[in-house]
Amino acid sequence: MKTNWAVLLGAAFIMATSAIGPGFLTQTTVFTDQFRASFAFAILASILIDIGAQMNVWRVITMSRMRGQDVANRVVPGLGYGVAALVVLGGLAFNIGNIAGCGLAFNVLFGVTERTGALISAAMAIGIFASKEAGLAMDKVAKVLGGLMIGLSTYVMFISSPPVGQAVVGAILPDHYGILMMPMITLVGGTVGGYITFAGGHRLLDAGIVGHENLHQVNKGAVTGVIITGIMRVILFLAVLGVVSAGATLGKGNPMADVFRFAAGDIGYKFFGVVLWSAAITSVVGAAYTSVSFLRSFSRTIDRYNSYTIMGFIIASTLVFVTVGRPIKVLILAGALNGLVLPVTLGTMLAAAYNKDIIGEYKHPRWLFAFGVLAVIVTAYAGAISLPSIAKIWG
Repeated sequence: MKTNWAVLLGAAFIMATSAIGPGFLTQTTVFTDQFRASFAFAILASILIDIGAQMNVWRVITMSRMRGQDVANRVVPGLGYGVAALVVLGGLAFNIGNIAGCGLAFNVLFGVTERTGALISAAMAIGIFASKEAGLAMDKVAKVLGGLMIGLSTYVMFISSPPVGQAVVGAILPDHYGILMMPMITLVGGTVGGYITFAGGHRLLDAGIVGHENLHQVNKGAVTGVIITGIMRVILFLAVLGVVSAGATLGKGNPMADVFRFAAGDIGYKFFGVVLWSAAITSVVGAAYTSVSFLRSFSRTIDRYNSYTIMGFIIASTLVFVTVGRPIKVLILAGALNGLVLPVTLGTMLAAAYNKDIIGEYKHPRWLFAFGVLAVIVTAYAGAISLPSIAKIWG
């Protein structure tokens, strides 16, 4: 049981740190600056939807003992190949942005160029998968750096002296419910969209934590992952709220860096560098691991040389950033892909949840199914409204 809990916590942190990347930091800062205390409502609502989405996916994967793409192929023959293609493409796009975040963090911490920082960080990520116990190494890195992010951000939150009372009121009675729909949708897509949905579930599958006898642990892992992400979101929200409530004006170039600097001075700026690097490098690891897991079913070579394929994925992401750049546009494209992928993947999991040929005698709760349907509707809407932005940016 002790070993299982270590793997469960590792899976939860892999899911959480996959979600907490450079985009996560920027989203939280910009929306808090825009909506102030009312943004707490969007955070609370998104956490509830996230729990529903993750529990549905983790349960179906572990009860069926199949990866997401294999479940999709069982629901609709051939669908798994399309899902895998979308997830891998989205994961690659996000990883380019994550590598860029690593480079920016090294620039903040050590003054080196972003490209140099990206290359060094990529080498460190590759080192994790070069280990003989890559799974355990990945779990440990996710837990240590995830804890470091939360710890440093908590310090900045307390220093900024946020109006907690206003935040509590805003979580229940925001100024306007309607205008908070878009940030809520964005948070859901950024937390459980694309490859992120499957990061923890696939880790449990690889660790052998499957079947009805492990259902309680699966539930605990899924909820823990979302709660970790939610805690980080709330801490960042309160830190930003404290700074902007004190009258600070955040720049558009790097607003989160401004928050840390306003709250804690030069040391705060260095803390930002550590938080950004921790968020970026763990997202690099999570994106590479999960994206490649979607290819393992289709190739014995990839399955046999899984760690080497993951290293190649990281190298490819790094080379694109170093030679081409354009991380902002790539992240926007990836965000749109996530909005499109989650309704398909989660909808497929929901369809599989009542198919005995896939999940056996396991009985899926109807209240959880309803949660999943809500998440499908919300993210389908997000995907639809994100499409016009692609034409404007990439046209």
